[in-house]
Amino acid sequence: MARIVARMQDFLRLESSAGVLLIFAALLALIANNSFLSNYYGALLSTPVVVQVGALEIAKPLLLWINDGLMAVFFFLVGLEIKREILEGELSTFDKAALPVFAAIGGIAAPALIYVGFNWDNPATAAGWAIPAATDIAFALGFLALAASRAPVSLKIFLLAVAIIDDLAAIVIIALFYTADLSLMALTFALMGATMLFVLNRFGVRSPAPYILIGAIVWVCVLKSGVHATLAGVVTALAIPIAGRTEKCQSPLHKLEHDLHPWVAFMILPLFAFANAGLSFQGLTPSAILAPAPIGIALGLFIGKPVGVLLMAFLATRLGLARLPSDITWAQLAGVAWLTGVGFTMSLFIGGLAFSDADTLNQVRLGVLTGSIASAAAGCTVLALASRSPRQRNGAPTPSQVPAE
Repeated sequence: MARIVARMQDFLRLESSAGVLLIFAALLALIANNSFLSNYYGALLSTPVVVQVGALEIAKPLLLWINDGLMAVFFFLVGLEIKREILEGELSTFDKAALPVFAAIGGIAAPALIYVGFNWDNPATAAGWAIPAATDIAFALGFLALAASRAPVSLKIFLLAVAIIDDLAAIVIIALFYTADLSLMALTFALMGATMLFVLNRFGVRSPAPYILIGAIVWVCVLKSGVHATLAGVVTALAIPIAGRTEKCQSPLHKLEHDLHPWVAFMILPLFAFANAGLSFQGLTPSAILAPAPIGIALGLFIGKPVGVLLMAFLATRLGLARLPSDITWAQLAGVAWLTGVGFTMSLFIGGLAFSDADTLNQVRLGVLTGSIASAAAGCTVLALASRSPRQRNGAPTPSQVPAE
């Protein structure tokens, strides 16, 4: 048990510090795309990168190598986290999973409905309904650490579980709704590769090398099939063995998850943020946020996420389907619910799948940044107030503030 708690604390510290780097990368992208560096920024992301082996050729601009290639590694890590949480973590039993599952369902449905309400009669933007439904785990945990450094561990675990369920839902949404025309031949080869991965698991192969090799082949096949290539990372992760851990040896899943976290948190996600957060202010007016797409995204994140999370959590507890941990107050839960409105990475990612034209993508960035910043500010404010003791709120000193006699 002590080892699990220690791993959870390491994870939370890593995600919190990674959020700071994400902010820096996003600011750098905004500066680069709104200064004399704008042409260089665009040229860098448009740089063609070609990989060819015989007749097989993959030719994409650098931006898509980041979004389709590096983000497959991110989704591989997400898949590892989801598998671990379901088999032995906070989602392993109904009692543990009930509250975050119901909260996450509300936090997915409400923002999507708000977006659809603003865009239902606009075919050009209707496809972006899933953009405000996602939570950025690194940013959310970072702001939680900033606003409530002494928040109970159960509050952090609740936020982590909601974000992981959001990621799982995003994976399903991408597979079902953001898939291009299918190539049945490529998809057949991808399914054959996935079958080989699970055969390796069934035969007890513990070395990660064959999984990674076959996973790379599956990634190429999925890329050519029309299904988004990042899903290959999830499929590969689900095949990685989690059994076999001893006192002296980690399981392949735990070791890969531990080894990949720094690379994803401190390289892949900042690169993604730099490549995708470059909102252009050229021709942007204050009224631009009122366009259907950005206002739907911004209000979906700022209002839809906290309302959906809180409403479903309240209903689940009132109906006896879940219970609120004894060390968490509803005010603290409200602050965390608002932090789930920090969409950023996943929202930008889904936006890139939903739209391809530059103008609409700029509207997506405007809505995501506006909604995420507003959600972070509201969540931090509520958490800061909720974390103060009644004595502090009344102006009385706490015991630690009373000088020793």
